[in-house]
Amino acid sequence: MSVATTDLERTLLELCEISSFTGEEGPLCDDVERRIVSIAGRDAVARDGHSLVVTPRPSVGGTARDATDSNAQNAAMPVVVLAGHLDVVRTEHDRGPRIDGERLYGAGAADMKSGLAVMLQLLADLRTRAPRFAPTFVFYECEEGPYDDNRLGELLDHFPVLRAASLAVCLEPSSNVLQLGCMGSLHARVTFHGRTSHSARPWQGENAIHKSSALLARLGALAPRDHLLDGLLYREVMSATLANGGRGRNVIPDAFALNVNVRFAPGRTPDDAERDVRDIVRGEAEVEIVDRSPSAAPHRAHPLVQQLETLCQAAAEPKQAWTDVARFAALGVPAVNLGPGTQSQAHQRNEWTDRAALADGLELFRRWLFG
Repeated sequence: MSVATTDLERTLLELCEISSFTGEEGPLCDDVERRIVSIAGRDAVARDGHSLVVTPRPSVGGTARDATDSNAQNAAMPVVVLAGHLDVVRTEHDRGPRIDGERLYGAGAADMKSGLAVMLQLLADLRTRAPRFAPTFVFYECEEGPYDDNRLGELLDHFPVLRAASLAVCLEPSSNVLQLGCMGSLHARVTFHGRTSHSARPWQGENAIHKSSALLARLGALAPRDHLLDGLLYREVMSATLANGGRGRNVIPDAFALNVNVRFAPGRTPDDAERDVRDIVRGEAEVEIVDRSPSAAPHRAHPLVQQLETLCQAAAEPKQAWTDVARFAALGVPAVNLGPGTQSQAHQRNEWTDRAALADGLELFRRWLFG
């Protein structure tokens, strides 16, 4: 491990040293829990599986406030949630976590252990700095997998404080740019059926792969559909992303399946996206919906969102992907995407994040949380 120049960088390198592929977050959750207990005390941390909900009691001058005074002050403050997922996708890395020039390398360095490192530092800051909000921190598992496996949904059910928030911030990598709303996502398995035969006599069979050609042509010809909302442009797209079929090199295939992914704009629903898939398939194949994730509105006019946009000193952008802001939005909690990770490095080989942006992100959140 390379030598870090700041505590924040050291924390991020240490987090990247701990493997946390989706479904394997236990060791990282153990480490993060240990860190938080040492910062905020055992009573501040609730563990649910390999996820953590942290409700710190702010302190001033290094001494915890009287519980009654603290609870009264917190009750008068807007509740805000800072959320970050512990898991990373499986990517390839030539070397372990390290610093090289202005980049910090490691699995999850951008997506999104940089956000986790900032969250841990903000928790430490609460020991000596008084916040303007009553913050709750969520460290959760299985974000990178299917929608139904994502544990944030269960945490929102189990912890009422999360549903009572005035604003939630998902610290997904955004290069410190405020990204509002999110696209919904739907995955459909589209299966063409045929009949096998020897490939030397294809007329005796029915080639399921060839039957998909008309649909693939229609998908290839689709132009993005633009949706303007709150001054933000969301681009709706549909793509074939996986293909599977065939029994052997010399066998005409009797089945061929495509994964068709729809990214649909805020204001539209998974049902709308399913209709779009069925419309373009035109009954030529069997359609099975395998994953549905809702979209989320940008909430650009919300006062706390406007405050964040001003602090970022740059115009907000639309989130042209899906994130867990949609889970909060479905419960009536405005939510935004804002994190220090280098957005272009998410899910990349030899993933890295920009060191200066990491430091800038921490200062941005400090200005927001502490004024």
